[in-house]
Amino acid sequence: QVQLVESGGGLVQAGGSLRLSCAASGRTFSRYAMGWFRQAPGKEREFVAAIGRIGGSTDIADSVKGRFTISRDNAKNTVYLQMNSLKPEDTAVYYCAANGGVSLARSIYVYDYWGQGTQVTVSS
Repeated sequence: QVQLVESGGGLVQAGGSLRLSCAASGRTFSRYAMGWFRQAPGKEREFVAAIGRIGGSTDIADSVKGRFTISRDNAKNTVYLQMNSLKPEDTAVYYCAANGGVSLARSIYVYDYWGQGTQVTVSS
C-alpha cells in the first residue's frame, strides 16, 4: 500500500510559478506509475500529467503543455509538478495518484492510491 501526501500549493498571481511535491510512503515507490490531477469547484477531476516508473516517459495534458512539467526522484520517493506561467483557470485542488499497473494513464479509474490534495489559487 502507498500513502501520498501533497504539498506546495498556495496563492500566486497570474504568470507566477509553483512547484508541487507528492511524498510517498513505503519502499516500493519505483513500482508505481504516478499522475497529477486537478479538480476545480463544480467540475470533474481532470488529468494534468503522468510519469512512468523510472521517469523516462511523461504525458502532459494539452491545457498545460509547455507550462507544466512532471518529474520524479525515486531515491526520495517523491513526484513533482512544476507549474509555470500560471493562469486563473489553473485554480483547483491538485491531487497526486499512484497505480501499479498502467503507465501514463489519463483515467482516474486506473489509479489505486490518492493523496488528500493541495489547493492552488491563481489570482488575476
